[in-house]
Amino acid sequence: MKGNYKFLLLALLIAFASCSFTSKKFEDPDKDKLLIQLITYLLDQGHFDPKDINDDFSSHVFDTYLDNIDPFKRYFYASDIKEFEAYKNNIDDQIKAYDVSFFNLTHDRLLQRIAESKTIYSDILEKPFDFSKEEDYNADYEKLTYVTNKQEMKERWRQQLKFSTIANYDDAIAQQFSEKEDAEKSNTIEKKSKKKIESEARLMTKKSLDELYDYIDDRRREDWFSVYINAIVEEFDPHTFYFAPEDKERFDRDISGKFEGIGARLQKKVDGIVVNEIISGGPAWRADELEVGDQILKVKQEDEDEPINVVGMRLDDAIKFIKGPKGTVVTLTLKKVDGTIQDISIKRDVVELEETYAKSSIVEKDGKTFGIINLPKFYISFEDYNERNAASDIKQEILRLKEEGVEGLVMDLRNNGGGSLQTVVDIAGLFIEEGPVVQVKTTGEAKEVLSDRDKSIVWDGPLVILVNELSASASEILAAAMQDYKRGIVIGSKQTYGKGTVQTVMDLNRMVRNNTQGDMGALKFTTQKFYRIDGGSTQLEGVKSDVVVPDRYSYINIGEKDQENPLPWDKIDAADYEVWENYFDYDTTISKSKARMAANEQLKLIDANAQWVKKIRDRETYSLNYEDYKKEMEINEEEAKRFSKLSEYQTDLTFTSLPYEIKLMDKDSVLMEKRNRWHKALAKDVYVEEAINVLHDLKMTYAIKNKVANSDSVKN
Repeated sequence: MKGNYKFLLLALLIAFASCSFTSKKFEDPDKDKLLIQLITYLLDQGHFDPKDINDDFSSHVFDTYLDNIDPFKRYFYASDIKEFEAYKNNIDDQIKAYDVSFFNLTHDRLLQRIAESKTIYSDILEKPFDFSKEEDYNADYEKLTYVTNKQEMKERWRQQLKFSTIANYDDAIAQQFSEKEDAEKSNTIEKKSKKKIESEARLMTKKSLDELYDYIDDRRREDWFSVYINAIVEEFDPHTFYFAPEDKERFDRDISGKFEGIGARLQKKVDGIVVNEIISGGPAWRADELEVGDQILKVKQEDEDEPINVVGMRLDDAIKFIKGPKGTVVTLTLKKVDGTIQDISIKRDVVELEETYAKSSIVEKDGKTFGIINLPKFYISFEDYNERNAASDIKQEILRLKEEGVEGLVMDLRNNGGGSLQTVVDIAGLFIEEGPVVQVKTTGEAKEVLSDRDKSIVWDGPLVILVNELSASASEILAAAMQDYKRGIVIGSKQTYGKGTVQTVMDLNRMVRNNTQGDMGALKFTTQKFYRIDGGSTQLEGVKSDVVVPDRYSYINIGEKDQENPLPWDKIDAADYEVWENYFDYDTTISKSKARMAANEQLKLIDANAQWVKKIRDRETYSLNYEDYKKEMEINEEEAKRFSKLSEYQTDLTFTSLPYEIKLMDKDSVLMEKRNRWHKALAKDVYVEEAINVLHDLKMTYAIKNKVANSDSVKN
């Protein structure tokens, strides 16, 4: 394996943990102050582009933090903000002094205002809304000013609640109309009055808010403090982030695709902690006793005599008792869906999140066989690279596809937000003989070129990379490398996301001596920028597709350039590399693809739909008069009918799972259902259809040029 980046990362961590920090003591008994001390020191010493923590920095933190904790401006009053503004240009001084006075003031006030708002929304929802009244609602929260008194606050809440309720009311009216049609057929008509429907619509609004406030009530001071800390660190760049202990655990699980536990997803509801998904292949799935909808009442460990009651407990706290090391047994007391109480015991194990991992399919078109591999993220276990990771899985899938005789390969990186840099280098190495894959730059240091040094090539046939605006970071490295080597053709959005930075995750507990403060969490911070082998950065500009096709995101601002505080684009010298030598005629193939795309009616409809979605998203004013509201909705529905054909589109492609997976499906009906759904979606996918067309064209140009080359060789 090509592991030089692994050693680079380890060297960085060791340097931070062993050298830089041994001369500085972090022992403050106040956890809040200690956390600020640790984070500011790390950012000052290790961030790629350290910021001056000054009055301008302070002002930005002030605005960001208040916007994060009260985005709809329905908690704080103008008088609160005026009081807070005394700190607007002093947060920088407080950060340097590890002072949390500003946070303490705003946090205490926020809890007070949240408690007051419970009474406000409950009172408002006790009374009927008059949907015949002529009034409008403005949903542009950023332009709202803070209210000056309680009457204005009640009015703000009233408008927001009425806006939520009118949507529920409209849904209920539509549902009754549908039920009426069904009832007329069976001669059983039971029509609700509009008064009754309005009352039920308000009740639905209240239930949603009660669930939200149940979640808010579960938040502890440290959760709110994390919001404040992140308002500070995100001033450095959009990808610097503080992970509270539970958040770090989720990050590790997401990047590795696995965890140890029972294999169930849980949800906190008003009436308790409820199972909302059983993870296929996990311990709970194998035991086949736990069901979706079961409520967990108590949890008992195998070495305990008495169970712990988790009713009313925070979800994160309850999960700590339910999860546990592989091989241990946990007993759950359940209130089953049918109301009975039952104890079940589950032996914990490693749970793999199947949706994290690469999957592949065979594609049939005109008697030819191709392969498609979908990679949701570049996953890895940071503890042991030899464990399951994206590179080893992709290699295995390619070998399996080759056994089936595929003549071309599609790598689907759409919506892939990135992950491990090391796995990108290794995956790129599967398609090239050897050479540089990406360049990495650290502030004040010479660039480092990360290269594939393995001369073996796993796949040397036609290659297409599918991307969109949400293909980011590691996805952009792979797409850029294949583009620069002219190893494959990139099809997708005008440009990818534009994240050209590298982050390191530092466990803050490593830095604290004699820690008695509990888990300090971790900091993810930007330490490097990466560059294409041609020297250009993917930062902000992303990767430009060889064949540009419209999609649902075409007119929505979702890239790096649309985030707050992104690092700038720049360029460095190109690496030493040679373009791939082959007989594929990329220029002719790309021209043919562009011509097909320009004439494709489905893509024209997708582009029109994307423009319509942009128009809907940009709308700010809504009528709270039901007749006007209904007319607006009917206009939207009528416009939406134009796009109904999008879901009716069908290619002539046939998708099938590989033999090894078909065997697994014999024992796993859930996996079979997931793959069937995926294959149905692929069969409707115009982008996959064009990728297969491009592979077909590449194969044909290869055959023609190879034949000509062989003919010339014979003549000579």
